[in-house]
Amino acid sequence: MSASPTSFLQKTINFQGRDLVLETGRVARQANGSVVIRYGDTVVLATATASKEPREGIDFFPLTVDYEERLYAVGKIPGGFIKREGRPSEKAILSARLIDRPIRPLFPKGFRNDVHIVATVLSVDQDNPPDVTAMVGVSAALAVSDIPFHAPTAAVLVGLIDGQLVINPTLEQMEKSDLHLVVAGTKEAIMMVEAGANEVSEEMVLEGILLAHENIKVLVDFIEDFVAEARELGLAKDKPEVEPPVLPDLFDKEFRNLARPRLEEALHTCASEPKMKLEREAYVQTLREELVQSFLADKPELEEEYPDCHKLMGTVLDELEKELMRKMILKENLRVDGRKTDEIRPITCEVGILPRTHGTGLFTRGETQVLTVATLGAVSDEQILDGLGVEESKRYMHHYNFPPYSVGEARPMRGPGRREIGHGALAERALETVLPSEEDFPYTIRLVSEVLGSNGSTSMGSVCGSTLALMDAGVPIRRPVAGVAMGLIKEEEQVAVLTDIQGVEDALGDMDFKVAGTVEGITALQMDIKVAGTTREILQKALEQARVGRLHILDKMLAVLAAPRPQLSPYAPRIIQTSIDPDKIRDIIGPGGKIIKKIIEETGAEIDIEDDGRIFIAAAHGEGGEKALRIIESITKDVEVGQVYVGKVTRVTDFGAFVEVIPGVIGLPGKEGLVHISQLAERRVEKVEDEERLGDEILVKAIGFDHQGRLKLSRKEALREQKQKQ
Repeated sequence: MSASPTSFLQKTINFQGRDLVLETGRVARQANGSVVIRYGDTVVLATATASKEPREGIDFFPLTVDYEERLYAVGKIPGGFIKREGRPSEKAILSARLIDRPIRPLFPKGFRNDVHIVATVLSVDQDNPPDVTAMVGVSAALAVSDIPFHAPTAAVLVGLIDGQLVINPTLEQMEKSDLHLVVAGTKEAIMMVEAGANEVSEEMVLEGILLAHENIKVLVDFIEDFVAEARELGLAKDKPEVEPPVLPDLFDKEFRNLARPRLEEALHTCASEPKMKLEREAYVQTLREELVQSFLADKPELEEEYPDCHKLMGTVLDELEKELMRKMILKENLRVDGRKTDEIRPITCEVGILPRTHGTGLFTRGETQVLTVATLGAVSDEQILDGLGVEESKRYMHHYNFPPYSVGEARPMRGPGRREIGHGALAERALETVLPSEEDFPYTIRLVSEVLGSNGSTSMGSVCGSTLALMDAGVPIRRPVAGVAMGLIKEEEQVAVLTDIQGVEDALGDMDFKVAGTVEGITALQMDIKVAGTTREILQKALEQARVGRLHILDKMLAVLAAPRPQLSPYAPRIIQTSIDPDKIRDIIGPGGKIIKKIIEETGAEIDIEDDGRIFIAAAHGEGGEKALRIIESITKDVEVGQVYVGKVTRVTDFGAFVEVIPGVIGLPGKEGLVHISQLAERRVEKVEDEERLGDEILVKAIGFDHQGRLKLSRKEALREQKQKQ
């Protein structure tokens, strides 16, 4: 049945108290699959498009996911000179990664057509996050398309409010939540977990994951019903069968049987005589080349008969290495570097190694090495956000750099990619909850993690190095944070959970499970699972093993620096915080900013003034900050009636003397009042000059204001009060 140009389908489910609507067939009809999803007032267009032919010469699945933020979705016009959206924001890149990770493993093995997923955010209701909504919409778009895809997926957000787990909480609820947990999966399996937490226990996180999966099943059922109705209307396409690549028996059997014993021996040699990563790779690569050449020597006609024979033998060796390495772990409890499943590589920690930076931490675990540098800045250094969320700025940033030399490669360096942005965000989330508030520590904080060597879990190495850098800088964090990466090897009923996985175990394993936290609980979690059948017991074991590993790493870190340094680095700016009446902000700024510019020029301090009257003064040296504070206090200080002041005579007239009771600063006038001739002394004064002269310092008391608001002073009252005290 063919679809008419005007036919379309809408289907609605009430999910967690709000309508979730899927629609297909009305817009973007030239894409392989398109769905408009609406949840509350959040609307996302999800499209899936595939090339007609596979891409030649590649051995990976070319999937691209783009998450397109449109500021009209929240009624904003983009900032800056160019009033249109440009390169994706970090939030958009992280959202694209959220969509990508659970769907990528569900495309058939050997599928090499280019697939492009685009999620365009059209409208945003802050109670319904567009990224989680987009994850459901993309799954539905793939499901109605003719692109091969094994199963619909769905995703939910889980919060923890007052000890209760809540599915898809509102914005108001999330502001009180101790957990931000995004879970995606199919009906059969959890595929991805991403979480930030306020030191939440392993048990509570596990309960959140399992509750999320029960709700994911509801959404997957809804998507399947939607696809069935769309198919009846001719709006869903049939999916072609993708035959997995089949190796000729010559390679799959004969070459495999030849290579197996020698490769197995080589892997055991690596385990019994642990080698460095590059040394091990070179050792195995030499053997691989020997095996290929030996096989070709016996069959000289092979290269002519199979022009891609080198690639085919490489595939066999890749599969064989994976099979043998997994067998060693499951059968012998032996990893490629000789460690047991719960063993962590040797750890060393150093702090304060750079002389002029504000704080540094060098964390080395095996061959993974990360240097994190902490920089403290003024409030004005915070990052301004121009996105779809409610946040307009952030005072804490974590940036992660992964240069090619860290893995012994020679290639050009470009700007940060999606992986770098994702790893930086994970480390940022892990530490955010332990940072002091702006009221207690009025600094902008930037951490930069430089990966100096990589062999597994540099993101968790960044968390550890960052904790050391913060403590070295004197930032009063609530508790130190450490992180560890876990892995999983699963063959039917045999299961091994690995602590502190290295690169090869990540590539050949079934799960990448990163957990960061304090001694009290989890602060961040990221999990990607490649296989179905991950049970509660497996997740529970992985979380407990991660907790033990995390505490071991924390002990190593705290042996080097047990607590934040009591003093900030001498090179960090000193920030003084004060508050004034908001009505007096204009007095400090002055006409055209004249006064505040004078203060900055005079003191060398940076001054940030908030609308609520909070003032932050940052200076490289404390003296400049203190001087700026004194100037601001003098400008904003009011004369209080009834108080006695030491003032300076600034003018003398026939009817009295004008006295400055609060001196002016940097060329600005102070606060002065009039001492009428009748108030100069207890006796009658004939002439003002007989009592006071220009420049004299005298004691005066503020006695009120006249009808024009001018200050009235009395020397007579001040002298009388002084006598009474004596």
